[in-house]
Amino acid sequence: MSKISVIGAGSVGAAVANDLMVLGIASEIILIDINKKKAMGEALDIYQAAPFCTPAIVRSGDYEDAAGSDIVVITSGMPRKPGMSRLDLAQTNVNIIKQIAPEIVKYAPNAIYIIVSNPVDILTYVFCKVTGLPERQIIGSGTILDTSRLQSELAKRFRISPKNVHAHVYGEHGDTSFVPWSLVHIANNHVDDYQQHSPDRDLIHWGRDYQQIEEFVRKSGAVIIENKGATFYAVAMSVCHLCKCVLNTAGTALTVSTMFHGQYGIEDVCVSALTLVDNTGARGVITNPLTEEELAKLHASANKLKSVIAQLDI
Repeated sequence: MSKISVIGAGSVGAAVANDLMVLGIASEIILIDINKKKAMGEALDIYQAAPFCTPAIVRSGDYEDAAGSDIVVITSGMPRKPGMSRLDLAQTNVNIIKQIAPEIVKYAPNAIYIIVSNPVDILTYVFCKVTGLPERQIIGSGTILDTSRLQSELAKRFRISPKNVHAHVYGEHGDTSFVPWSLVHIANNHVDDYQQHSPDRDLIHWGRDYQQIEEFVRKSGAVIIENKGATFYAVAMSVCHLCKCVLNTAGTALTVSTMFHGQYGIEDVCVSALTLVDNTGARGVITNPLTEEELAKLHASANKLKSVIAQLDI
């Protein structure tokens, strides 16, 4: 059975811990926060639903209680506020990650670390640099949520289950993310060909409106924050799905953020592309062929992140 520690008992961390229990992913869940009363209250609230779920221990604790964790999920940091980009958070949350990293790694050196705090690509990079852990043990949640938003939107437009939509968001989890449309398939048909083969062809309206869909995906988080103040339900489910895949021995292809060493000609930055993950961590990037335009967008995304990193005190 698996042990998962969640660092940060705010809206995202608490939602992750709750979903981990509801979905039966972990048998022991430790919630750790600088605000110990908040962590204890959240853990108690979550645990008291245990009779309705797969049995699990849910408790609050300190860093030493994370010893033996299979996975450590890091959600700590200042949340994004209305009108704020993920990159605006950079230095503040870099400082928080630098404080947390040595404390947690001391007790859980063999865990797979999943970084969720924003800006996630920057913080994943920082965690790699300050911990010295093998890079395969460090995975940023990257664009798995963006990808889910894309797949759910395309599923609605094409009147088909999201499970039959093979579409992914690459690059930064932010304003320079993009969709490599050359790789998008619906039920084994390229996205631009599916309508003519579908029994629902007369009900589908597809105008190859790539830019409109990408804007929807990029702005969804900001729209949710503007309307309800924070995003946490979908991100928590995406993180729990990632945890489930990490605990599996079979490789699962997910758009997570990992350190690049020459893939697509990109070096020394964490960015999202389809990557195989399993119980050993990130096995490596699947270098699917991109068009010249898509490759240029991936490089632009990586270069934007590098320009931010260059301005930070790491």
